[in-house]
Amino acid sequence: MNRPQHAVEIGLGLQGDKRPGDYARLAVLAESHGFDVLSVFGDLMFQPPLVPLLEMAAVTGRVRLGAACWNPFSLHPYEIAGQVAALDLASDGRAYLGLARGSWLDRVGIGQPRPVAAVTEAARVVAALLSGDDRGFDGVVFRLAPGSRLRYPVRRPKVDLLIGAWGPRMAAVAGRIADEIKIGGTANPEVVGLLRERVSVGTGPAGRAPDDVGIVVGAVTVVDTDATAARRRARAEVAMYLDVVAGLDPTVDVPPELLAEIGRRVRLGDDQGAGDLITDELLDRFAFSGTPDQVAAQAQKLIDAGVSRVEFGTPHGLTDVGGIELLGSRVLPQLDRERRIAPAESIFGA
Repeated sequence: MNRPQHAVEIGLGLQGDKRPGDYARLAVLAESHGFDVLSVFGDLMFQPPLVPLLEMAAVTGRVRLGAACWNPFSLHPYEIAGQVAALDLASDGRAYLGLARGSWLDRVGIGQPRPVAAVTEAARVVAALLSGDDRGFDGVVFRLAPGSRLRYPVRRPKVDLLIGAWGPRMAAVAGRIADEIKIGGTANPEVVGLLRERVSVGTGPAGRAPDDVGIVVGAVTVVDTDATAARRRARAEVAMYLDVVAGLDPTVDVPPELLAEIGRRVRLGDDQGAGDLITDELLDRFAFSGTPDQVAAQAQKLIDAGVSRVEFGTPHGLTDVGGIELLGSRVLPQLDRERRIAPAESIFGA
């Protein structure tokens, strides 16, 4: 496993919306500031993650790289195996494998039956292909015929597995088989204990310790010396996915009529108008935003809650470069990154 066990990692999540060359420049900047992980989102209608990841692999030498996440409903596991193998070769063994069920696939006519089985079996298929295990696999969603093997070089027979999940069943799967679990779209420290509890349902029966699975928390990030401008930009960014994430977080009670109005404005293309409805308290649950001191304070609360990685998501700042510069020079130095393992106790007292 490549993850350091003694310190919390700090990563950047990038969207697949940039031009060739932009990713390389941002990756060099991020690595020079000491970031540990660079992820590219696999969101619907954005560039496939592999191209940006390969560009970043070519200009970096230390950071871990991966897609957050690949989706087994839109990309078959044998294709995912090929892409993560290519990234691992290009990065000389720095790739991780991110898998999740994904969202919004109904917009392109893709169903998502048996999501827990699909993600679990996708992980098994990729693992078998990378390791050269050609005994075959016959699952309820995916299968490999005996004798099926990759026909190209593989850098490592095993890469770290990250599963993106909020729900208890998928979290339990992560507890059994994953190295990391990521909850995306949140900056809320209250969900860390809840997720640790859900993960422990899988770690216990699998004979694993609770801290064998790192918890990754990431969200929209907008940092700037102008706190008002940063938080206004963050509101518009959060509005686009609040209707999905708010329903996944049982520690937050968002009035249904507020979510409905935010969603209505987003559908009309008025992202800023939708964002203007988001209160300060709600914004701080679902985004990192404000001055470097404000963002550092938010990240520290997550570290103190027991996460293994904080991932600052796009757009990072009012500009890409400006945001990464501030995160690297004025947020990272403030963080006490000693890893704390929170006990798997129910936050509800049940």
